[in-house]
Amino acid sequence: MQIVLKEDGEGEVQLKPHRTLNCEKRKNYKFDIAAVSCSGEISENATVHITVIDINEYAPVFVQPSYVYQVDEGRLYSEIVRVEAKDRDCTPKFGDICKYEILTTEQPFTIDSEGVIRNTEPLDFEKSHNHILSVVAYDCGMKQSVPVMVTIKVNRVCRLGWKGIPERIDYAPSSGRVDLFPSAELQLCDVPCQVRQVDSRVALTTAHIGKGCDRDTYSVGSQRKLCGASQDSVDLLPGPASGAEWAKGLQTDEGHEGDQMYEFDGVTSAVVVPPSVLDHNLASTFTVSTWMKHKPQPGADKHLKEHIICNADDHKMNRHHYAVFVRNCRLILLLRRDFSDGDLNIFRPAEWRWKLPQVCDDVWHHYAVEVKFPDVQLYVDGQLFKTERKNPEIIDDWPLHPTKGINTTVAVGACWQGSENKMKHYFRGYLAGLSVLLHRTERAEVLTCLHKCKESLEVPAMELLEPGMELLTNSDLTELSIKGDNKTNLEVLMRRVGYTNSREFPTPGRRNLHISTTITCDHGKVLKVPSLESYVMVLQPQEPTISINGTSNLARDYEDFRQGVRVFTDVHVTVGAVGGNKLVLDATSAEKKLDSCSVSVYPSLNPDHETLSLPESMLSQFGVVAKVNKDGVIVSGADLIYNYEQILRQIQYTNRKPAYYLNRVFKLICSELNGRFLSNEYVQTLTVIHPRMTGTKSTEQPHLADKHSQHLDVHEKKVSHDHAPQPAHAHVDRHHVEMHPAQVLSEDHSLMDGVQAVTGASHAVTIIIVVCVGFLLFMIVLGVIRIRAAHHRANQEEIADTEMAWDDSALTITVNPMDQLAGSSPSNGQGPASAGGRGRGEHCDDDDSSDDGSSYRDDDLDSTDEEEEEVESGKHKDLEWDNSTLAI
Repeated sequence: MQIVLKEDGEGEVQLKPHRTLNCEKRKNYKFDIAAVSCSGEISENATVHITVIDINEYAPVFVQPSYVYQVDEGRLYSEIVRVEAKDRDCTPKFGDICKYEILTTEQPFTIDSEGVIRNTEPLDFEKSHNHILSVVAYDCGMKQSVPVMVTIKVNRVCRLGWKGIPERIDYAPSSGRVDLFPSAELQLCDVPCQVRQVDSRVALTTAHIGKGCDRDTYSVGSQRKLCGASQDSVDLLPGPASGAEWAKGLQTDEGHEGDQMYEFDGVTSAVVVPPSVLDHNLASTFTVSTWMKHKPQPGADKHLKEHIICNADDHKMNRHHYAVFVRNCRLILLLRRDFSDGDLNIFRPAEWRWKLPQVCDDVWHHYAVEVKFPDVQLYVDGQLFKTERKNPEIIDDWPLHPTKGINTTVAVGACWQGSENKMKHYFRGYLAGLSVLLHRTERAEVLTCLHKCKESLEVPAMELLEPGMELLTNSDLTELSIKGDNKTNLEVLMRRVGYTNSREFPTPGRRNLHISTTITCDHGKVLKVPSLESYVMVLQPQEPTISINGTSNLARDYEDFRQGVRVFTDVHVTVGAVGGNKLVLDATSAEKKLDSCSVSVYPSLNPDHETLSLPESMLSQFGVVAKVNKDGVIVSGADLIYNYEQILRQIQYTNRKPAYYLNRVFKLICSELNGRFLSNEYVQTLTVIHPRMTGTKSTEQPHLADKHSQHLDVHEKKVSHDHAPQPAHAHVDRHHVEMHPAQVLSEDHSLMDGVQAVTGASHAVTIIIVVCVGFLLFMIVLGVIRIRAAHHRANQEEIADTEMAWDDSALTITVNPMDQLAGSSPSNGQGPASAGGRGRGEHCDDDDSSDDGSSYRDDDLDSTDEEEEEVESGKHKDLEWDNSTLAI
């Protein structure tokens, strides 16, 4: 350092020439200075402190030129290696290391600010033997170092168990068989014994799907039809669409994808089966089958009965005639024979008790009890239960004693107590498909088909099985076991284990897979291999679109409706898939199935003159069931679309009084898989073409509208009426009211024109009724006025004739009105009598006329009107003298 004197007497401390300060060598300087005057006097000393400010001139440098470290595969390490870098800068701002970074991408490693490198996932020797990382360091001024190379070597470690098992396997619908473990490898490593046998098991979990697995969700009737079951079976748990009112009180659990199930709460859930549905007296041969999901009630008495079906006395007594129930996790059949079936003093089998683990495992199972008395067999999940010692336990009992006036009550979900007049022994759990088949037993292959799952494990081909190896499966193909002493063949077989789902529209979601393995040594010691978990993910299927089309508006003649008209003459059903915004038709839609079509009519049919009919022979041929009522038709049963089209085209509508209607509207909806997929609502309109009015004698005067067609949309063509020449004879309607033909024709024209004018309005019929009632009142008032006028003229004539030559005041002549009517009829040669301008009264009556043809008018009123008209005309052909003043 040196001090330079300035002109103004100031001194400046400066560095000596060619000298620089270096913070890394010396950070601070301290010295004293004094001022010397020109006279030589020296001031007191002053201390000077100089601090050298650091600049970021050095980059971090790693302590080692490279790093190499070894790790075992399959482990997660908290610290694999720690790298370290230093910086020569003198201050913490630039001399401390604040950050480390791995420049190599897509590596399962991370590094923290302390330079600790750890793996983020277990390393696999098969994927990479070693990992080379490029690591840099940053000082706090963010100056980067030169990269250092870090090499991590992976050591192969032999671990007992399976390798190459994927965590997830995706399954696309309709893809057939898919291998689950194509890269499976069993590592035995250094097993501390001589291996005698290896046993590996694969389990597919499907209990959470529907009734235990993925099955077609057709109705019970359709499932039975597809499996070839007897059509005579009686369904005791009908679906809501069946129209069974007695079963509507049950609580339904729709389950997965439309599967119909019923939940019983063990307290109030029960129904009584009407005698018309099931004959209460079971034959000596019958089959009872049902799906059941049940678990034990916690804390319940082990003697508690839970009835599935029960037939008991309806009053006074509590005798149970037959029943299927659960007690203490046993399935029990009670079958008390009637006194008429044998000697009252002979014991006969009356109760069969099966001890089954399935009864209380809270999993769906199918049970079928087949009776050929006294032989009884039980099928569980389509497999015959093998009788064991005291399983089932068979209890003998006396036959039932005869009684008088005692009937029986069949209940589902409980048992009727006749003496207490209430239900008891309620069932708690789930039931589905409960049915009874009388006079025959179901075939074993049918029961197997009813239980068969659509999804399962696929077993390796048997030709791959080498000697000394064994392959076993359960009946549902959800569990598979491979065991033997050949490790290599075991691996080959495991790689060929597959999964398949034959449903066209499978239930999407996860199916868990569990793999367990055990090793048996020569000396009998068993080693457990760590189990593995995987799962199959069934992807969402592409849902179909059911489309119904045809000629939606059809017009038919008046007489055609009387003979019968086919409703859906050219209906066509197609199935396609929605792709983007377009409908892609399926080329195989004719091979696809429907399980229900519903035809609804609104307003409901009038059973007096309207009917819907179907081809019975065609229904029987296709095995399809049809139910017809006043609201329409329900056709049910899984069958090909083509067959459904043939049935729909044969539905015939007949109307014996088509004049009552302008048109009829029918709505058609079809579905598949028990309502899971619905079609569009197809509307078919049938229009009545009414006959034109002619000059010939009409035999029937049609009503303009019926109360059953007030709410129909009017889409028909308007009927034109030509003005015909006036006929030469009078028209007498079926109510015995004489009408002038010209007046009838004009009124028909005016009324029909009125109908045409208001066909588009919902209040058309109301207007017509109001007009008719007003017209009727007008005619009554007019008749009263005319009667009074006639009496007035008669009194005037009597005064004028008082000067006649003889006195006829006491003369009384009685005329029979019936003779006068008979005289005016065409049969006695008389001309037609005038109707006096009366309108057609039947159009003003809302209800149909009575079948016997009686008129709503009073006969005496008609006779009086005729007599008044004769008085007005002044013609008295039956009397030769003037009797204008006679009292009649």
